[in-house]
Amino acid sequence: MNLFDIVGPVMVGPSSSHTAGAVRIGHIGRRLLNEPVAKAEICLHGSFLATGKGHGTDRALIAGLLKMRTDDERIPDSFAWADRMGLVYSFGGIELRDAHPNSVLMKLTGTKGRYLEVVAASLGGRIKVCEIDGVEANFCGDYPTLIVRNQDQPGHVAEVASMLAHKSVNIATMQLYRDKRGGNAVLVLECDKEVPRESIKWLEKLEGIHKVTYLSLEEEEEES
Repeated sequence: MNLFDIVGPVMVGPSSSHTAGAVRIGHIGRRLLNEPVAKAEICLHGSFLATGKGHGTDRALIAGLLKMRTDDERIPDSFAWADRMGLVYSFGGIELRDAHPNSVLMKLTGTKGRYLEVVAASLGGRIKVCEIDGVEANFCGDYPTLIVRNQDQPGHVAEVASMLAHKSVNIATMQLYRDKRGGNAVLVLECDKEVPRESIKWLEKLEGIHKVTYLSLEEEEEES
């Protein structure tokens, strides 16, 4: 090992991307799931797979899933905390297409049965959510974010936008994706304030809506 192995791309010890970013990825996955995590299958890609163990990426991801923050002193002992709290977890490798080297796929099952797949990348401490349930997404988690999966047909974007306007929720950014005309579509909305829970439940009941996922920045009332 030479000097460039220590201070260069393959650093020894914790790094912002491999450790702090990994905690944030786990934390945002937990919040998107919106219930405590009972089972986590974690698939590491690229640099996360090659050098993550030395940086504590595995412990950092588990810490985030347990809702620990980047300054939590329990992060090095997150495996023991996971065992204590009944979180079943496993790690493996994966080759993600066109993904950032510091990427991970998390397959999460909640204590109430909710299931979520998240692909996210760590970018020097900041993170980006790239996919949710196999559908493209692109947001950083700095805003309350509403993700709506629906049938690609007229009216859904207008319904969602109208609901937000009625609740005085301003849209910061909006992204639209679909696999094909008339197929499956996804709407990603970063908002300037929280979306009311009753409005999310209303969206879930609309015809043509397949799934609604919401990232809240408010602390949850239920215990984790």
